[in-house]
Amino acid sequence: MSAAIRKIQPDDERRWRELWDAYTRFYEREPREDITRHTWRRILDPAFPVYAIVAEAEGGEAIGFANYVIHENTSTLSPVCYLEDLFVEPIRRGAGVGKQLIDWLLAETRAQGWSRLYWQTKENNYRARGLYDKYGPHSGFVRYVIHNSGNQVPDRGSAPANPAGLQIGGP
Repeated sequence: MSAAIRKIQPDDERRWRELWDAYTRFYEREPREDITRHTWRRILDPAFPVYAIVAEAEGGEAIGFANYVIHENTSTLSPVCYLEDLFVEPIRRGAGVGKQLIDWLLAETRAQGWSRLYWQTKENNYRARGLYDKYGPHSGFVRYVIHNSGNQVPDRGSAPANPAGLQIGGP
């Protein structure tokens, strides 16, 4: 299946929200309206380096999206592109739409002179990794996440004390 890839527009909001909610649930989180609204606003606001593209089926319906962030880093002279969220409607998977979204971002990375395009996925997301592995091997880095939740970390047996109230793990 061939989809048209284009930058997101304000009138894509309803469909983007439907796909975003499905993406959020795929990663075992419940969508939160405050986060959804905030994310959408940042995508549309040129003051923020948060962007999105959509994959559009022949009839004009968005069937997938990619949200990405352009940011500076300490190891190159030019910004990098972080593909933060990639989602294709489940019934459309396996038809090349995810590849088209990544290829669009790769072309944009080259056109804009960004030093690299990168992303991450859950280790057990084997279907997506089957696509990602075609672009090259994973980096080998292990990701650590510390949430500033203000809550104590649940007792994990031998886990060290956490007086700062930071929660370790999760997306």
